[in-house]
Amino acid sequence: MKHSPSIISADPLTESVDDALEPGADSEVREGMVAEAFHGARIDRALAAIAPEFSRNHLQQRIESGDVRLNGLPVRRPAAKVKSGDRLAIELHPTPQSQAFRPQAMALDVLYEDAHLLVLNKPAGLVVHPAPGNWSGTLLNGLLARDPQAANLPRAGIVHRLDKDTTGLMVVARSRASMDALVRMIAARDVRRQYLALAHRPWQGARRRTVDAPIGRDPRNRLRMAVVDLARHAGKPAETGFELLGDADEGCLVFCTLQTGRTHQIRVHLASIGHPLVADTLYGGREAAGMKRPALHAVQLAFVHPVDQRPMAFSAPLPDDFRGGLEHWGLRYNET
Repeated sequence: MKHSPSIISADPLTESVDDALEPGADSEVREGMVAEAFHGARIDRALAAIAPEFSRNHLQQRIESGDVRLNGLPVRRPAAKVKSGDRLAIELHPTPQSQAFRPQAMALDVLYEDAHLLVLNKPAGLVVHPAPGNWSGTLLNGLLARDPQAANLPRAGIVHRLDKDTTGLMVVARSRASMDALVRMIAARDVRRQYLALAHRPWQGARRRTVDAPIGRDPRNRLRMAVVDLARHAGKPAETGFELLGDADEGCLVFCTLQTGRTHQIRVHLASIGHPLVADTLYGGREAAGMKRPALHAVQLAFVHPVDQRPMAFSAPLPDDFRGGLEHWGLRYNET
């Protein structure tokens, strides 16, 4: 890769670093001058400003491997301190994580768009944000390719997430003002997010019920979430409203309203009341009614526009597999 200077201070360098590292065929050397804000800071913290797409742990490894120079001299201690005006050079080697925030063109089903936000219909199988095991091919990569200004926003404007195999509606910010406002609105429960779920077993109890039960990491299996006792385990309050729309011999169609937005919230709360999602093997479900992914669809989204205050409401058509699952069990949902 080519030699690509970068800066830590606000002013670009006017001279090269003496005895700078020579990049290898698959690496890149970045250079910079330490700004006053980093005076007295650890060198690994200063390097995080020059190479923000790399983790601090990776930068520490580069230091210990001799890939960093401070004022032209090698340095191998991540805790070494820097001063304002010091010159840094680091040889960077590509990692999957460093490639995560790159534009990748993909087809996105955008239902609405203006200068401040867009609303899209996410398909099954699309990961929303890069993470271990999915450093590319995510919605974030697609947003960066579709809209260059997305690179100026944290997480490319993503303000909430859907699980990989959950389909349906998402709102994405296109300006910093709308992003900040949407984040506040979601926290204040001013964004209405509603889902359709196909769940196992005929519905038990009242047709409408609210599950108010905190969610945290499952103490017996750290790969999943669970309803937890906050006196004994870490977690956060979580509340979901459920309404039965239709019953069948093998399961039910449930309308779900999020009051909070915890990881896997609907999946965990339905499982906790004896109705795990169809095909949600992580929480006790199994494949049925032709569904091979957790049967959850974000069907309705409503909020007040964060900039011009217009009421906004959207509905997402049912995906083919979900519609097929309803037909298999003889259930109906009015999409009009």
